[in-house]
Amino acid sequence: MIRLFYFLFFAMVFAGCSGSKTTSAVSSFTNPLLPSGADPYSFYKDGYYYYTHTAQNKLVLWKTKDLSDLKDAEQKIVWTPPRNTAYSKELWAPEILFLRGKWYMYFAADNGNNHNHRMYVIENSSPDPMQGEWVFKGKVADPSDKWAIDGDVFEYKGQLYMIWSGWAGDANGQQNIYIAKMSDPWTIEGERVLISEPEYKWEKYGYLKGETPDHVFVNEGPQFLIRNDRIFIVYSASGCWTENYTLGMLTLKDNKNLLNQDNWVKSPEPVFKAAPENGVYAAGHNSFFKSPDGKEDWILYHANPQPGQGCGGHRSPRAQRFTWRKDGTPDFGRPLPTGNPLSAPSKKK
Repeated sequence: MIRLFYFLFFAMVFAGCSGSKTTSAVSSFTNPLLPSGADPYSFYKDGYYYYTHTAQNKLVLWKTKDLSDLKDAEQKIVWTPPRNTAYSKELWAPEILFLRGKWYMYFAADNGNNHNHRMYVIENSSPDPMQGEWVFKGKVADPSDKWAIDGDVFEYKGQLYMIWSGWAGDANGQQNIYIAKMSDPWTIEGERVLISEPEYKWEKYGYLKGETPDHVFVNEGPQFLIRNDRIFIVYSASGCWTENYTLGMLTLKDNKNLLNQDNWVKSPEPVFKAAPENGVYAAGHNSFFKSPDGKEDWILYHANPQPGQGCGGHRSPRAQRFTWRKDGTPDFGRPLPTGNPLSAPSKKK
């Protein structure tokens, strides 16, 4: 009887500890979300997050009810480009969106020569993008058809818009942010409009030793952010190969015409930058998501764990909650320390 008592006692203690651990795992998480993954992006629909990041030679999707538990999410290669095409290599910064009844994945790619980078899109009519067939719809380009990467699509008052990073001409040296209307999810309508170019010192770190040009000034990775009918664009500035990779922000004046450069006001200082004291370096290329209950706003971004790691495979996805100031602008704070427990996004009750 004594042996049975001790057996039952320790069994209950162990069960209690196990239950506590399971609850903790559900309610908290630590960054990074995955060991590696640059340019993280997600889209929430019907109770699931669909997540993707740069995988270089293919498009990969993750499906999960909780982005903070991304490491245990369902994962699938949904599309691999045909060999020896203009879009068969260097697939960068994919984004998945549900637009006008179908799924779309936008990405930039080339044929092995960076000068040939352009934007492309695939389409899936299945309710679940992990199922069905992804169909290649083609290149997404304005009439100038210049070098272009990092497309983000947004519907505002019934009109589709695309923003992206591109060259003014045919030579490298500076990446600007452009905007254009879209007539449908795979077609740009009309000329592109320049809305941002590197102008502050913090946007112009881009020295490339031994290469021509030796300086590249960068505005890239633009992302729409809207709240209370106010529109912001958060973008990455300076070269990702530098320690000064950071986030800047444009704000639209009084909901005016999005296609007028004068209507966009650039913040004079970065809105989010590296925190070496917290072990977070070269923080940038972000996107946004809301918690499952829709009450919290979160920023999803990539960063390096050590200095000097540049644009390679050390970049990993991280997430943290952000808030809003009294003037209606976002307050992203500072990147939180790697490995510190964070409360998971709030869930529906």
